[in-house]
Amino acid sequence: MRWFIRKLKNEEGLVLGVSLMLLAIFTVLGISTLIFATTEMQIAANEQFHKMAFYSAEAARGYVPKNTDLYGSDNIIENIGLNFPNDDDATEKQSLSSNQSFNGEVIYIGASEPPRGSGFEVGKFKAHTYRMACSGYGPRNSASRIEAGFYRIGF
Repeated sequence: MRWFIRKLKNEEGLVLGVSLMLLAIFTVLGISTLIFATTEMQIAANEQFHKMAFYSAEAARGYVPKNTDLYGSDNIIENIGLNFPNDDDATEKQSLSSNQSFNGEVIYIGASEPPRGSGFEVGKFKAHTYRMACSGYGPRNSASRIEAGFYRIGF
């Protein structure tokens, strides 16, 4: 019995036990830090891909003013639109780079009087109103959509 009590007071192996406990705590801390860093990298990459898709949609918005056939006399039937870049195929996309592209539609809304202060005579001219829906596509199936309205002055 004395031998057993003397062994209990002996602290041999305490350092080994504490070391193993600290090693386990640091391992869990390291793994959680690694998971956190990986998640943050994925979030940053997804944000970058979304921005690329958004800027592709912005490029589509800039594409429309340069192509007057999208909002000219060919497109004046209400609630019917023209697709771009190719009116025949609504799914076709204009490529910007190897991983960015865009497409969209310009829809004629109707005609009204020119806005006040536009410098155009009321009664003689009309403001033809359009809505453009621009879609941009980026890497990993990221997509963004921008809708904007505009008008052109005509007869």
